[in-house]
Amino acid sequence: MTHADSQPSLATLAAAGLPHHVPLVAATRGEAIESIHYGSAVVLDSNGQIHSVRGDGQAVFYPRSALKPLFAVGMLRAGLELTDEQIALAAASHSGSVRHQEIARSTLTAVGLTEAALGNSTDLPYGVAERAAHLAAGGTATQLAQNCSGKHAALVALSELKGWDTANYLADARLLDLLRETVEELTGEKVSGQSVDGCGTPVYQLTLAGLARGFARLSTAAADTEEGRVAAAMRRYPELVAGEGRDVTTLMREVPGAVAKDGFEGIQAVALADGTALAVKIADGADRARMPITAALLAEHVEVPAALFSSPALGGGKPVGLLAAL
Repeated sequence: MTHADSQPSLATLAAAGLPHHVPLVAATRGEAIESIHYGSAVVLDSNGQIHSVRGDGQAVFYPRSALKPLFAVGMLRAGLELTDEQIALAAASHSGSVRHQEIARSTLTAVGLTEAALGNSTDLPYGVAERAAHLAAGGTATQLAQNCSGKHAALVALSELKGWDTANYLADARLLDLLRETVEELTGEKVSGQSVDGCGTPVYQLTLAGLARGFARLSTAAADTEEGRVAAAMRRYPELVAGEGRDVTTLMREVPGAVAKDGFEGIQAVALADGTALAVKIADGADRARMPITAALLAEHVEVPAALFSSPALGGGKPVGLLAAL
């Protein structure tokens, strides 16, 4: 039996019930709606109560890389010493710039490890400009260039610090229990399922409210707590959490006090300084739909940069339509 054969069939999963997503974002071309992205979103008020729900507020999903800031809290709690730059990169899906890679390497070097200790997948830099520069310099796909290398550098550094199995850190129950328990505590809910993310780390099923709650915990934490340290590092270095030209970096630069992280398959989480928080899941996983609905929901509570609300659809190199929240 293959690994694929051991997984439940799509028909079995669908029979258990599909999420009740609703239209969130549409793309127009000329006078027609060309595409519609369905999804769900939950907004919490500053008291942690549900302010609004669009779509299915009870559905569970994988937050993917939006879990990284929560993982970073767990690693700091366990005694890992990181600079603010290293914390921000541990929470990041970075663009793979020279600076990003150097910071990831510095996390390893601090505990006497090299890039060979990383257990993440290999890739070229995620950022378009960063990838072009990397290739122009003769670079190839590496673990350090891959967008999760900051997180993995921190994970294996913690394992080295603790005397755990660095060669198999992604399978070490002590590390995995730490990550799961931290996520459950910060989100206030038990994870309902688990799988493996693209880079090799665990990923947990949560509700949108749970993810938003976790980010609210970060954004409102006292400065001398591990949660507060993660939030402060992300706010201080938004260009490390994503990269130049990336919408998450723009959001954190332009919205005072915001803590934000995206994830593959159309995930976005944001919390404001007062604890107002939201989480978004785009049903078809389209990354382009993630920020327009996030910006529209945030705009009910705070001023948001105009560039985040929409992007043009081009025809012959000229705008002929728009991608925007419904």
